[in-house]
Amino acid sequence: MNERVSKYVAWGLVLALLQIFIFRGINFGWGDFYYVHILVYPVLIMILPINTPRTYVLLIAFFFGLLLDIFYLTPGIHSSALVFMAFIRTPVLNLMEPRGGYKVNSSPTPFHLRFNWFLGYAALLLFAHHLFYFSVEFFSFAHLLHIWIKTIFSFFFSMTFLLVFIIIFNPKY
Repeated sequence: MNERVSKYVAWGLVLALLQIFIFRGINFGWGDFYYVHILVYPVLIMILPINTPRTYVLLIAFFFGLLLDIFYLTPGIHSSALVFMAFIRTPVLNLMEPRGGYKVNSSPTPFHLRFNWFLGYAALLLFAHHLFYFSVEFFSFAHLLHIWIKTIFSFFFSMTFLLVFIIIFNPKY
């Protein structure tokens, strides 16, 4: 079990470093409005083992989001969005459960489940994360159009990088 925990800690560090030092500086837009923010760190919560207790998933999401909030200088935006995504993870897993059920110690990765299944699972969670993230960032219904534009464009770019990341590194645990 310690080897498995150390793998997830290593994945968390890699994702945090990628997000902070590479993807943080990649923003596209016009004028003062940047409509593409690549957020790949939610993959850590996505690939946690299915049998991980929900409380642990929420705590991991909170502290991992807090770490990103410290580097981004955002007061809880990453934490709240990641905790929201961790909260809806279990209902999404229940909704998408295969007919035979999940294996006891498996992770929701393309290695254990089909790639198409993972694509749908990751798309649902990532879109929910992005919509919540940008809603909290703007925190106003007056900017509803901006929230949707940022959510949609950032989702497509983030999903592309997330899939490339999963294909290249292919976590098999």
